[in-house]
Amino acid sequence: MHVLFIIDPINSLKVHKDTSVAVMRALIDRNHHISIAMQSDIFIDSDNIVKSNSKSISIAGNLSEKKWWSVNDSFFKMPLNNFDVVLMRKDPPFDLEYLYTTHLLEISEKQGVKIFNSPSAIRNHPEKLSIMEFPELIAPTVVTSNIDFLKDFCYLHKDIIVKPLDGMGGVGIFRIKEGDSNLNVILEVSTNNSKTTVMAQKYISDISNGDKRILIVGDKIIPFCLARLPLSGEHRGNLAAGGKGRAQKLSEQDINIANIVYNKLYKRGLYIIGLDVIGEYLTEINVTSPTCFVEISDQTGLDIANIFVDFLEKKAN
Repeated sequence: MHVLFIIDPINSLKVHKDTSVAVMRALIDRNHHISIAMQSDIFIDSDNIVKSNSKSISIAGNLSEKKWWSVNDSFFKMPLNNFDVVLMRKDPPFDLEYLYTTHLLEISEKQGVKIFNSPSAIRNHPEKLSIMEFPELIAPTVVTSNIDFLKDFCYLHKDIIVKPLDGMGGVGIFRIKEGDSNLNVILEVSTNNSKTTVMAQKYISDISNGDKRILIVGDKIIPFCLARLPLSGEHRGNLAAGGKGRAQKLSEQDINIANIVYNKLYKRGLYIIGLDVIGEYLTEINVTSPTCFVEISDQTGLDIANIFVDFLEKKAN
């Protein structure tokens, strides 16, 4: 296969932990060819065909080298339907440019391109809001820009989390307890004085046992999750916020949650999904560029990247 990765700048990827790099390595190990492009390299030409300015890439055998990749310096312009598979692996934020890219990729799907995850499905499943499709799986939640509504929610549940709808890595997440003297200012900042919609959820005390990342890869639920344990005194388990990752087997409720989500989302073209679960509650559904392949694989010996490549090979045929 010839596989195109739409990614962030190559030098921003961390070779020892990045899921995209792990999938690239698995593909190269099977003698597939890899090219890379950024979303600014995707365009519609005057012939109405979606194309990319992309570069071929190889990966060094010694992954401890500072520059672990080798890229052909020359761009080549090629219709996306010349690739066997296109992987959309651009990290959030989901801004207007990301939105436009999903539209271009959706047009290319109609021209015969196989894209994972489906661009229309990515667009239609914002990672915070998509949990609202599963009310039976989530903690008490409100979505609003109205500060009075948020205050009422805090008074009702005594201890809440407020987070931006477009954040990642734990950025912009606040915990507010009843009687917090900073309640007003936190809500003013979070909502940009009632101009920006946020999500508020009842605080889940099980965060002390980890914010679990559960992976659905292709048609398989990975039997291990990564419990991201917050630092002492911290309410965020995100690795980017200093959390420590511990691989562990899925609980019965973890499996139940994953099955319910899989049964709806697989048929929509979402083949790499990262569920965030705290205790017994679903808190987020990541579909743009889910991570944690490497961390779980390193601790369990289960080669998740190869599981995904198995799936790609079947889908490409």
